[in-house]
Amino acid sequence: MANKLQNETSPYLLQHAHNPVNWMPWGEEALTLARKENKLVVVSIGYSACHWCHVMERESFENEAIAQTMNKLYVSIKVDREERPDIDQIYMIAVQLMTNSGGWPLNVICLPDGRPIYGGTYFRPQDWQNVLLQIAQMWEETPETAIDYAERLTTGIHQAERLPIAEIPEQYTLRDIQDVVHPWREQFDPKEGGYKRVPKFPLPNNWLFFLRYAVLAKDRDVLDHVHFTLEKIANGGIYDHIGGGFARYSVDGKWHVPHFEKMLYDNAQLISLYSEAYQQRPNSLYKQVVQETIAWAQREMLARNGGFYAALDADSEGIEGKFYTFEYEELDVLGTDADLARQYFNLTQSGNWAEEQINIPFVNPDNHHLIREAGFTEEEWEQYLKEIKTKLLTYRSKRVRPARDNKQLTTWNALLLKGLVDAYRVFDHSEYLELALGIARFIQTDCCHENRLLHQPADQNRQIFAFLDDYAFTIEAFVALYEATFDENWLLEAKGLTDKAIASFYDAEAKTFYYTATDAEELIARKSEIMDNVIPASSSTIVRQLYKLGILFDQDQYTTIADQVFANVFPYIKSYGSAYSNWGIQLLEYHYGTNEIALMGNDAQEWRRELDLTQYIPNKITLGGTKSSLPLLMDKEGLESKAYLCRHRTCSLPQESIAQLIELIKS
Repeated sequence: MANKLQNETSPYLLQHAHNPVNWMPWGEEALTLARKENKLVVVSIGYSACHWCHVMERESFENEAIAQTMNKLYVSIKVDREERPDIDQIYMIAVQLMTNSGGWPLNVICLPDGRPIYGGTYFRPQDWQNVLLQIAQMWEETPETAIDYAERLTTGIHQAERLPIAEIPEQYTLRDIQDVVHPWREQFDPKEGGYKRVPKFPLPNNWLFFLRYAVLAKDRDVLDHVHFTLEKIANGGIYDHIGGGFARYSVDGKWHVPHFEKMLYDNAQLISLYSEAYQQRPNSLYKQVVQETIAWAQREMLARNGGFYAALDADSEGIEGKFYTFEYEELDVLGTDADLARQYFNLTQSGNWAEEQINIPFVNPDNHHLIREAGFTEEEWEQYLKEIKTKLLTYRSKRVRPARDNKQLTTWNALLLKGLVDAYRVFDHSEYLELALGIARFIQTDCCHENRLLHQPADQNRQIFAFLDDYAFTIEAFVALYEATFDENWLLEAKGLTDKAIASFYDAEAKTFYYTATDAEELIARKSEIMDNVIPASSSTIVRQLYKLGILFDQDQYTTIADQVFANVFPYIKSYGSAYSNWGIQLLEYHYGTNEIALMGNDAQEWRRELDLTQYIPNKITLGGTKSSLPLLMDKEGLESKAYLCRHRTCSLPQESIAQLIELIKS
């Protein structure tokens, strides 16, 4: 018998539709039932590509005895964290307050009104059964204990990440930046790249901060570590050398053994990062990674409506990584090329993943002697390697594929749109821009309702209106589209969304942006998202876009809000730089200023192309065309090609070429 998840559209919820647990989706029906029967509530949160979510399902939620306990004593609710990040955010904070850790699956036991009293992540079956019985006994015998704890914990949830209003400093200094960087760089791993910690996450926004900081501050050591890290990641097993795209993280300290799920948001940001890193220091490896990752996304994640799906599972046929790993003998499919390919991808007869006795392809840069010994030039090897990968991809494609989560999330699609625009500007491939424009049309058409953004396209069950990150990243993506095309319609779209975001999410009294809109479903707390994670925080992203749009539209309202929200966060940045990396990028902008580059006339696009293909300027905004309604450009219209450098509402004399403009920037 199927439970009440059978009518949902989320792949994660549908995975649990035939569990013996009487799961219900989040909603008033479940919460009303809990209140009516005075039962505690299990809120279990995960996502379709989560390996340990699958493990706990097999061990506990398909266990008849455990299901009987849950059905008798609890109302059980399943939540897809990607579909309802607002619910996940609150209960994640609760578990972090209780245990000092978090993750998924996230399992929380709550009072009938939804206030949490106990929680954790993965539980072994016997442990979960014991927890269920003990908490239910406490609720029956001493309910006042549970209620008292729930009240104190809910107070903690309300207070978490609630910042006092701070005075805006007169200026942000280099010392302020160094105070962030110095303790942070002590975590660098000089042997394997990244940080001295296991597991290793790519954390694209962290390395974007360090890349920009290192160039602006002329810090060669940090710059070298950024590139060292990016090469390590790109050569490691965390990267899919056969089909392109990155796994979410590596479980070891060498970027070798990945947790094999592929998430759209990771790959979107890594496309941006590797494109920008290539612009700063051209490296054929970075170009290859960007090309192959975009090809993977287009081949395996693109829907007919122009939007992209959310994720690929780590497991296939019930085994983690089975789709991506190789037996030594399988490369015999390459014929006479097999031995060289095995050496290049470090395959061994016993398996380079010793735990599972199988091979994860990875590249050791020292293996480049193989290329020389085989007599290839660099260009010949590049073509040869493409042919090898194509053959292996064809061979691998006959396997049982990992499940795909076919949700289409506005936030993640906006991140990919931005990544594609960044790749287009750096590599000048028009197909990347076309893919980006397809996503933009998808967001406008499928992710909007009555002039409001949606979190994902509506289905037969419900419309989920957008959260702050949906607005923030869509605004960022549309601004990026403008800077690449000089089509002001995208800028006007971004401005319209910004005005809606201020109206719906900004609290003028508390001087903060909330994650949920003023008219959203009322949960036990309304939270701000301040700390940057694998994806930058919605608050840091909207602040950075307000700063940009304030410049582009000469709107003091935007910059005033951005300045105040940033000032509130600023005292906390140096305490934990990794969790404030996007705020750190904004700190760089405040200190080093922004180069507003105006390219006007018939050659505006050609000059923009020349600028992007030859220069790395991390702190810039590019605008232009032949005519414009933007305040900065209104007196510069015309067909004659001119370039201007503007700073602090003052523009240079017209420059006759990009070369002259660059000299002005460097002066």
